[in-house]
Amino acid sequence: MTLLHLAPSDLTQRGATHTAREIAHQPAVWQTVYAQLQAERPSLDAFLQPLLALPDLRIVLTGAGSSAFIGQCLAPALLKLLGQRPGIRVEAVATTDIVSSPEQCLQPEVPTLLVSFARSGNSPESLAAVELADRLVHRCHHLAVTCAAEGVLNRRLAGRPGSHVLLLPDETHDRAFAMTSSFTGMLLAAAWAFGLPLQPVTTLATAAAALTAAETDRLHALAEQPFERVVYLGSNALLGLAREAALKLLELTDGRLVALADSPLGFRHGPKTILNHRTLAIVFVSNDPYTRQYDLDLLRELRRQGPARVLAVGTFGPEALHADDVHLALPAQAPDLALAPVALVFAQCLALLASLQRGITPDTPSASGTVTRVVSGVTIHPLHPHQA
Repeated sequence: MTLLHLAPSDLTQRGATHTAREIAHQPAVWQTVYAQLQAERPSLDAFLQPLLALPDLRIVLTGAGSSAFIGQCLAPALLKLLGQRPGIRVEAVATTDIVSSPEQCLQPEVPTLLVSFARSGNSPESLAAVELADRLVHRCHHLAVTCAAEGVLNRRLAGRPGSHVLLLPDETHDRAFAMTSSFTGMLLAAAWAFGLPLQPVTTLATAAAALTAAETDRLHALAEQPFERVVYLGSNALLGLAREAALKLLELTDGRLVALADSPLGFRHGPKTILNHRTLAIVFVSNDPYTRQYDLDLLRELRRQGPARVLAVGTFGPEALHADDVHLALPAQAPDLALAPVALVFAQCLALLASLQRGITPDTPSASGTVTRVVSGVTIHPLHPHQA
């Protein structure tokens, strides 16, 4: 499987085999994940439907790092789907926040569904968040979305009363340092699990494959530019996407390329000062007609004012395309959550090429070894009885 005209032998020599493969195989992986969700639909519905019928249910979407951004992508769409029911709440709360401040994040008297996203299921915070929720919340249920059968999270929750595990196909269990297919696989699995409106999986897969083919030359050209800063901007589900895109670039370039994420409206309130002639700003343009107006306002402003190079990623008609618009082959009415995995492929490819351009090994980018694939160095401190 080739990606961006990169030769397999060259990728092996430069330590990028896993990252490139895991980016490239996402269209196929998404279809495998969808087929699995369809097969598991009866047991999944038997678990979820009684919980979703609770009038005062609180859904907490959680994870650490990239896994936290999955919840941030999902929360707006899930709240829109379920928000008509009085009392139901949907929140994205990172495990790192739950573990450090459990009493500020968990509500004992509120029935809670904790949705945990975890590639390996071995991070200390993922496991501690589950334990804290069980200890502090009187009626707590767990939906775990994970990629590793051998992971502790899967082994701890699989088959346990009040819990359900979506164990994704092994292809989603990225071997490289950075999460790529694990991120989009878990994102789509959860969206399908909750019945969120997207697009047919074949449409998503075709759009992602078409994007890498159409944008190969542009991506190589961008990676060769002497940018020192990259800004990703997005609204709604695309804000979580922007945060994941920025993290991917930061991780794969080992911090040599500074990356920032914000919302288009929030960006004007100070963060915009990061722009200079060595900045690349990428705006993920929403398909929501109301939100899109604000995205396009900022896009025009940035292009007019300079000095940064500005790209827009979204759905654009042929007559509306600007030279620096990256077109996603999805319908203009597709929800933002459907845009997210496809647009992320563009950001993943840019991060990979930027890493290679700087002589970094993308599969193991941290030269110092201080940042690891599964986080280490975390001490989980006991919560004393008077704190519970």
